[in-house]
Amino acid sequence: EALLGESLPAGGGSMSSVMLHLPERSVVNAAAPASVAAGNVETSQRITDVLFRAFGEALPDLIPALSQGTMNNTTIGGTDPRTGETFAYYETIGGGMGAGPKGDGLSGVHVHMSNSLNTPIEALEHAYPFRITQYGIRRESGGRGKHRGGDGLRRDLQVIGPCRVSLLSERREHGPAGAQGGASGTPGSNILIRDGEERVLRGKDTFWIEAGDILSIRSPGGGGWGHTED
Repeated sequence: EALLGESLPAGGGSMSSVMLHLPERSVVNAAAPASVAAGNVETSQRITDVLFRAFGEALPDLIPALSQGTMNNTTIGGTDPRTGETFAYYETIGGGMGAGPKGDGLSGVHVHMSNSLNTPIEALEHAYPFRITQYGIRRESGGRGKHRGGDGLRRDLQVIGPCRVSLLSERREHGPAGAQGGASGTPGSNILIRDGEERVLRGKDTFWIEAGDILSIRSPGGGGWGHTED
């Protein structure tokens, strides 16, 4: 529908013309004992990026640049020192939307996958043994271009007791690609801050953190669209 026109109503007729070829035991059609934990949050983002790049070759004036391409999955568990009860926290974090032929990308949003909303700081700190020390837009992280990619987010979370952390994220080495001459967005990063010292974490990692440590999740910016001088 996005390719054929904005006025086309949603319906089964348009979808019936699409054929999907999913080879068995491949990344898009896995079988046991393959791991599929990230299938609907990260692998799905890679597939979407591939499709957008392919359509961009055929319809360059219609297809936008790539968006953040990850859900920045953050999971933390442990015992709440305030109550003595165990807890489990899971959140996805927005980032930059890719710019398109009609305008700039949005900042700090989920794109393609995820229907989860931003968790307010007050609610988070009330429910979990965390303090949010910084939360805001990563200015200038969107790719430059005739239309600029949306900026990513930075969310710094300080724990008040020992916790086990699991991170599942992408776009930590290569930022989302621009389109039609636009620049790529800034890659994301996961940072552990302990006693003022920063340590870069892997995009996919599991580790323990101690009271006072700060986990800083910095999501990617979206790619820019078009040459800056156009």
